[in-house]
Amino acid sequence: MKIMKNLSSRNLFIFNLVLIGAIFGFSLAFLSFSCTTPQARAQAQQNPVIIPEDALTAAEALQTVFNSVTEKVLPSVVEIKTVSITTRQSQGYNGIPWEFFFGPRDQQTPNQEREYRSQGLGSGIIVRNKNGLYYALTNNHVVEGATEITVAVRDGREYPAEVVGIDERKDLALISFKTNDYHPLAVLGDSDNVKVGNWAIAMGNPLGEQFSFSTTLGIISAVGRTGGPGNNISDYIQTDAPINQGNSGGPLINIKGEVIGINTWIASNQSGGGNVGLGFAIPINNAKRSIDEFIETGTASYGWLGVQLMETSREVNDGLGLGSARGALVSQVFLGGPADKGGIKPGDFITHVNGRETRTYQLIQLAVSDLRAGETAVFTVIRDRQQMDIRVTIEARNEQTAADNRGLWPGVTVSPLTDQLRQTLNLGRNATGLVVTQVASGSPADIIGLRAGDRIHSINGQSISDIASFYKTLRERTAATLWFGLFRGESSLESLRFNR
Repeated sequence: MKIMKNLSSRNLFIFNLVLIGAIFGFSLAFLSFSCTTPQARAQAQQNPVIIPEDALTAAEALQTVFNSVTEKVLPSVVEIKTVSITTRQSQGYNGIPWEFFFGPRDQQTPNQEREYRSQGLGSGIIVRNKNGLYYALTNNHVVEGATEITVAVRDGREYPAEVVGIDERKDLALISFKTNDYHPLAVLGDSDNVKVGNWAIAMGNPLGEQFSFSTTLGIISAVGRTGGPGNNISDYIQTDAPINQGNSGGPLINIKGEVIGINTWIASNQSGGGNVGLGFAIPINNAKRSIDEFIETGTASYGWLGVQLMETSREVNDGLGLGSARGALVSQVFLGGPADKGGIKPGDFITHVNGRETRTYQLIQLAVSDLRAGETAVFTVIRDRQQMDIRVTIEARNEQTAADNRGLWPGVTVSPLTDQLRQTLNLGRNATGLVVTQVASGSPADIIGLRAGDRIHSINGQSISDIASFYKTLRERTAATLWFGLFRGESSLESLRFNR
């Protein structure tokens, strides 16, 4: 009786009503879904995407350009295989313990010379053909020290090659190979017209033969980069087109299929130097003259100004009143050299060469190196806060002369005292003078006894208080003789005298 009462309760009635409604709703939904066609369900799940015809046409046109550029240039690209043979002393056993018990091993004499072969791989681009003698441009570091060189083309044919000329300062080399087979020449463009944001196509043989004759795509990331490896001088083109080991010496191409650069190095934080989108190429205009000189003489010639240049700190800029000027400071001149004859003095700040801005000392080196002996160049300098133009007749660079510090005037580099220098040298806050940061060995400053860490307070008896007065006094009061008043530690002394 109690059970029947519970079953007829109001709560149970409501529960049954809700349960029946839910079952009816699920059944209706299932019936509706079953009656929907698969096509209708698919259309309901996604919105149709339509590729605009005009956009697709433009993309296909650009793709066709890349196809055409690749087919035009890649046959001119070569794979360069090198073998370097070195001899080293083999290690003897010194009789302990092998030879003591068994005699000499394999009859090998101690410290016998043995040959070791190491293989290298790089890329190049065919740029000239003279009666079946083909010339390919590459990097010096690709063929440097190679005993054997082999050139391979895209279809697998290989030819023995030899070095025609090298340029270590620009990291360029020209090699040649002889054949009656036809190979197309690359078209050299004008790297002065390269702009940031332009398309860039890199070609070469990255990471070995398995990936030979590859093409990668990117843009020009920057121009006028300096600071390459090995103190090479160039205003590099930077690109994010992937470049890896083995691409060295290969071409960087513009959208017209013209060579605008020679791939030469990458900046990478990965072990092994993997690509991270920082690739650098030598502008092709920097190589055009070298190609002709290699073929004609087998060497590269440079113009020589006869100065030593240095980057300046903020303190030096402020002391010389340079403001926002960009360039490099002439810290020394070679006595009797082109700059000395033309009137350039230590302390001059070079900003332009022949009207072209030179923002760093590397760009000044590059501009001078491209000048020919006997050519007159105009150097824009800032001296005593005044801008002036100085005409200099360039001479041919002679490495022996350029390395002879005996003619380097005055042979000392100085810096204003800063709090950091005072702390490094354990000096009080009231210490004065200009700190000698470097003395060139064999130079006049070295001969009269200057040392790094000395503090100069006078030149030829004339007191100096800052870097501007240092160079002004050096220019105006040292025509015949030179000596310095200086502090060394706690002592005050005078240097020896140098007579010019």
